[in-house]
Amino acid sequence: MSFTFRIFVFTLSFLCLHAVLKADSPNVIFLLSDDQRPDTIAALGNPVIQTPHLDRLVREGSTFTQATCANPLCVPSRAELLSGQTGFRNGVYQTPLRPDLGHTTWPQAMQAAGYNTCHVGKWMVSGRPSSRGYIHSLGLFSSGSRPEKTQYDFAGREVTGYRGWVFQTDDGKRFPEQGVGLTPDIERKFADAAIAFIKRDHSKPYFLHVNFTAPHDPLLMPPGWEGIYNPKRMPLPKNFKTQHPFDHGNLKGRDELLNTFPRRKKDIKRDLATYYAVISHMDQQIGRILKALDETNQTKNTIIVFSSDHGLALGSHGLMGKQNMYEHTINVPLIFRGPGIPQGRTFAAQCYLRDLYPTFMDITQQEFNPSIEGTSLMPVMRDEIDVLYPFIIGYFRDCQRMIRMQNWKLIDYPQVKRVQLFHLGNDPHELKNLAEQDKFTPIVEQLRQEMNTWLLNHGDPLAQ
Repeated sequence: MSFTFRIFVFTLSFLCLHAVLKADSPNVIFLLSDDQRPDTIAALGNPVIQTPHLDRLVREGSTFTQATCANPLCVPSRAELLSGQTGFRNGVYQTPLRPDLGHTTWPQAMQAAGYNTCHVGKWMVSGRPSSRGYIHSLGLFSSGSRPEKTQYDFAGREVTGYRGWVFQTDDGKRFPEQGVGLTPDIERKFADAAIAFIKRDHSKPYFLHVNFTAPHDPLLMPPGWEGIYNPKRMPLPKNFKTQHPFDHGNLKGRDELLNTFPRRKKDIKRDLATYYAVISHMDQQIGRILKALDETNQTKNTIIVFSSDHGLALGSHGLMGKQNMYEHTINVPLIFRGPGIPQGRTFAAQCYLRDLYPTFMDITQQEFNPSIEGTSLMPVMRDEIDVLYPFIIGYFRDCQRMIRMQNWKLIDYPQVKRVQLFHLGNDPHELKNLAEQDKFTPIVEQLRQEMNTWLLNHGDPLAQ
């Protein structure tokens, strides 16, 4: 089918999308955490953390173990989720971060297909939920008035960068009775809003999008989790380093200044203990949402998707933030559960967060939007194919470019003219840079050529 004909088919079908949905069309609940490393779910191999409700989703659903955030920063990542496009198309690969979401967004497509759409929680892209396809917005946490009190994190440091985040209505009016700014139990408020929506009388299927703030800094100890994770017993990441060997393009950025230079083991252990507690508290709230579905007999007809906008370094490679191309950051947890989803399966197919949009176009049997650059994951879950992409590409501003192909991974730092090459099969923690050995030069050049061709075709101004 030609590109022009696909545009015609989509335009015609979009005008007719008010056709009646099937009686058994599933509800969709999309749960998104913030800054969650892919190795922080017990059922996926972490023996330290307590995540019983995410573990339940893993047992009862399907997990993609190589789901990738191509652009590891909150706004760009969420823009790719909503648009199904790369940052080069939606305008957020570089600063200022003002995404162009001009074409139909994921929630707009769900609404057009007959779904009742609702946003809950943190809002991190331009516009308002109502301008991006959400009919309802509950527990909206967005920028607004300054809080009355200075806040401090678990280590007694003053919280900066989060003044101005408040609960408010979709039109910007503040909810003073719900408190202002981040609080240790903020995830409970999001869960309360989600549960209230779930328990409404629904005359048609719904798309509920819940954006948690956890486990993004500031790491405030959630109630009931004090002392559960002993900092002294917390294992350090296997790729912990006291400092990164060179400036990767964000070495003095906000996230990297959240801890001392060089990194100290005791500080990272302390941070990890609270980080795990915040994730466990969020898991509790996910459990409450799952319970609400069980109690209202909606579980069998609801697809749950859980993921995160990107991972986090938190001591790995001597870094703290997410502005890097290492596996602990570009990989994200991605779990599906519900009707039509295989139970207890894991899939190693490489994929992107922007693939969620076309996946649900597939599930809801909508025509494929030609503006979408992602690919449906359903053929993988239906065992029709094993591979979606021959390689994965990542990018951060004009500082980093990455390609992951089979077991090889190349990271290019054009501003400082540095290159890293890792063999992930032999070196999953990315500790040995093979680019320093002449015998691997042909592999470096091959990967660089594949990467540059892809970047050129997708509009990267740095592509050669």
